[in-house]
Amino acid sequence: MADESGHLPGFSAAELPPPPASTWRIVGPGVVAAGVGLASGEFILFPYIASQIGLAFLWAAAVGLATQFFINMEIERYTLATGETVLIGFSRLGRHWGLAFAGLAVLGNLWPGWVTGAATLTTYLVGGDARWIAAGMLAAIGLILTLSPVVYRTLEGAQFVKVIAVGALVLVAAAVAIPPRTWAEAPALAAHVRIPAAELGWALLLGALAYAGAGGGQNLCQSNWIRDKGLGMGCHAPKIQSPLTGEPVAAPGTGWVFAPDEANMARWRRWWRTANIEQLSTFVAITFVTIAFTSILAFATLHGRPDLPRDISFLDVEGQALSGIAGAWFGRLFWFVGAFSLFAAALGIVDYTSRLAADVLRTSYLRTKSESLVYALLVWGIVAAGIAAIASGLSQPLVLLITSACIAAFMMFVYSGLLIVLNRRLLAPELRPAGYRIAALVWAVGLFGVLSAITVMDQLGKLLG
Repeated sequence: MADESGHLPGFSAAELPPPPASTWRIVGPGVVAAGVGLASGEFILFPYIASQIGLAFLWAAAVGLATQFFINMEIERYTLATGETVLIGFSRLGRHWGLAFAGLAVLGNLWPGWVTGAATLTTYLVGGDARWIAAGMLAAIGLILTLSPVVYRTLEGAQFVKVIAVGALVLVAAAVAIPPRTWAEAPALAAHVRIPAAELGWALLLGALAYAGAGGGQNLCQSNWIRDKGLGMGCHAPKIQSPLTGEPVAAPGTGWVFAPDEANMARWRRWWRTANIEQLSTFVAITFVTIAFTSILAFATLHGRPDLPRDISFLDVEGQALSGIAGAWFGRLFWFVGAFSLFAAALGIVDYTSRLAADVLRTSYLRTKSESLVYALLVWGIVAAGIAAIASGLSQPLVLLITSACIAAFMMFVYSGLLIVLNRRLLAPELRPAGYRIAALVWAVGLFGVLSAITVMDQLGKLLG
């Protein structure tokens, strides 16, 4: 089937490979999603909210993650079934849909909030100027992503290390930094549901909800990551490789279809079941445990302090408090893991932003070029823009993260609706989503649409008031 505007070729016929016997062999994309997502929401936004009003907003993390699970699985459904990324699928519905989403992802991530956050935490460890540190981190990210022979493997390895580091911090802090009384009170405090817009503002709350786990373009990149992992029909697609150390090719970015006969449908059901298990056991589980833990830790150490800063420097105060509770070593461990976590998130964010844009540009507009080359050029363009933003003085991480999160929420409002159309129109009837999954996407459209409208009105009111 060709796209409706006629600018992309139809799907080719290909074989659906059998899924691996062990679910462990497909683990990776969910860990990458969790690793990249363990950033602003987990180390900055939700802990900041907990430090201000307690655990009464923790419910939003559960709602956000449940919603994103269904979004991610519909994104994965399309790529598992076709080997084509979801942005190219959107481009089949309308030629420039893919470019629009790629552009919004770039716009939301030109402000380097994650890397400035990592640099700020680094200054708590070693001192120095956060702006210079952030610029050096951006340059390092550019080198890592453009010198890696197969980019996905490097990214996956970095996120596995990050998840292990965060897990170690969770175990140590649970034992030495959070008193038993706080653990006992936490369920009741979390059950006291509130929407603290008056105290914190809608922009911050929307940012936390949108970035509970992933958010915006990162959800869309689940498609690209499972394709590079070789899952389902993605096994037929080329991988992004370094133009310098790999062997990139100018292969087509369009997809394939398999005959929905009995044998293939049995394989499909196994692929779909294991993909759901992988996403639940990695992305959802890791992210919720981390959000809950970092929120409880911030509540235990900072809640009720009248002098608490209303910016990222509250993490400095938290580290000092943890040093007083468990010793200087633990405060420094907290800052180190936080800095490494935000740096690894920035690595993933530059990757997925460049990956989304390179995919669309190569497939729809620059068909004679290698996607790997386009990707490398975009990586360095984003790095240069980030350094320019830092040099211009845009270095307040909390403000930058909230801005990016609001763009992410608007993207999710629009593409959740398009996913319904895409998977019902372009996939064979046997592969289309069940009714309850369509209902979950309708919920996502309503949730992010209403919250985006509230935030826009709130910000306009502040400007006009």
